[in-house]
Parts: sequence; structure tokens; C-alpha cells
Amino acid sequence: MTAGTVVHTPDHTEVVLGEIGQRVLLVNTRVRVWEVALAPGESQPWHLHHNPYVVLCLDTSACRMDWLDGSPSRHLQEEVGGAIYRPVSPVHMLTNQGDSPYRNRIIELLDLGEEASGEPFTPGDPTPLPGTTPEVPALITALDTEEVRVRRFTVPPASAQVWRAGAVPVVLVNLAGGTDTDSRDGVHYLCPGETHTIRNTGDIPFDAQVVELRHLGTEHAAG
Repeated sequence: MTAGTVVHTPDHTEVVLGEIGQRVLLVNTRVRVWEVALAPGESQPWHLHHNPYVVLCLDTSACRMDWLDGSPSRHLQEEVGGAIYRPVSPVHMLTNQGDSPYRNRIIELLDLGEEASGEPFTPGDPTPLPGTTPEVPALITALDTEEVRVRRFTVPPASAQVWRAGAVPVVLVNLAGGTDTDSRDGVHYLCPGETHTIRNTGDIPFDAQVVELRHLGTEHAAG
């Protein structure tokens, strides 16, 4: 992380970099999960990503991405429940230009970036023991790349959904951001073979996403 680093604009103005999000919700040697929340008119500080990352949209608004090097701005309108994979990129900032709050989860893929720990990973057995397979909900694919696959499913009111990680770790994200009574922030990391139950104690359905760290099952894996 580079918060506090001083960089310069093309006209040599000094800029102090900030963090890529407001809060770290989960961190280990494989991933770091941030929350970004911007009120209308609010901006992130200038920041730099050292690791490829996935953006999961929880609340959407019209946003503008600016680049410190003076490149043309990019205008964004993400879809709630959508997912975007981004490699590392030059110093930039995000501004909420809309009338609604904007909120996301950023999942940094540490094994693919400058913060790789070098910790070896051996893919798990994707075949569960007989009688231990949770019922799989209807899934919608939001993102499918060599690095990650992101799928979305719905947890109905007053119900629970069990998810089991297969050959590679997964990050479970409750898109309601806190309705899951097992976690204030609704973010969970599962090693291969581990399970987690997402419980919806409310009276309306909410969506959740499962982010499969596919790069750990390929030649990209550390070790």
C-alpha cells in the first residue's frame, strides 16, 4: 500500500496518495477486501493499485475516473451485482457525480501483484464427500476470466444458503452488506473444502456473490 507517498502531476504539483478504500473488511496472504463508499459529489483520494483487483458493485451512481497523468477522464455507470476485473493501473481517483450513494467491494488479488507472499498453494479436491454437498442455488455469472470467476445468487427471506469452496479458495460477499447475521460486513474467505452459511433473517431477498480465485489453480499460482 502506498498511502502517504508523494507523487507529482505533469505540472510538478505534489500530490499525497491515499488508500484505495475507506475500510479493510478482510485481509490474509491471498486477498485484501476494501469497502469504497462515496456520497454524491464525494471523491476518493488519488491512489495507486499494486495488485490486480475485482470490483463488486453494491450501490451504483454515475461516476468519473480521473488520471493523475492527465489522460482523458472515464465516465462509469456500474450495474448493481456486476463485477469488473482490473489490472494494476496508473494513479487515479473516482468521483461520484450522480445523485445516489455509490458503494463497492474491492478484492485485491495479492498473489498476482507486488504484494505476493510467495506462499505455496496446492489446489484442493473439488469432489466433496458423499452426503456433504450443499444444494447449489441458481447462479448468474457476472465475470469469467482466467484469474477469477464471479457468480451471483439470491438468498430468500427467512432462509439460509450454504456454500462450499471447491478446488480453489473463494470470497463470499453479501451484496446487502450486513444483513448476513454471521458477519457485520458480509465478507467471508473460504479455503478449499470449507463451507459457510449465509443467513437472511430479513423479510426481503438479497443477492450474494461468490468470487472464485481461479488463478490459484493455474500456472499463475505462487510456488
